[in-house]
Amino acid sequence: MAGVAGEYYVAAELSRRGHIASISLRNTRGIDILATNQESTRSITIQVKTNQIAKPVWILNEKAESFHADNHFYVFVCLSDYEKRPEFHIVPSAVVAEHIRVDHSSWLARPGRNGVEHSDSAIRKFEDTEKKYLEQWHLLRL
Repeated sequence: MAGVAGEYYVAAELSRRGHIASISLRNTRGIDILATNQESTRSITIQVKTNQIAKPVWILNEKAESFHADNHFYVFVCLSDYEKRPEFHIVPSAVVAEHIRVDHSSWLARPGRNGVEHSDSAIRKFEDTEKKYLEQWHLLRL
């Protein structure tokens, strides 16, 4: 249920900021929200990823390495404390694609426990530990 909650939090925040946000159907590949400005002169798509921990780290699939466009964004949501407003990390999809590609290649090149080689998998990880993308709503250019 955290994923659904994250989508609704993002849609609510976009609406609060004066934008039009529509949550897509579950079978829309890679797109959770369609958003536009009030003048309908710019539209974007958003993929929402939600975690329930205090660390700004999210799990993605290898498909995120190739699924990117100028008008496609990720909004990473931290739902670590239900008493407080969630944290939102807004990242262009091309940045996510490059980050997870480089991070995964680096992980594969490093030895694992006891010097054993890592086995490749479809799992990727995006981190914003420096909080570079925290609350960067302006990147959406709506």
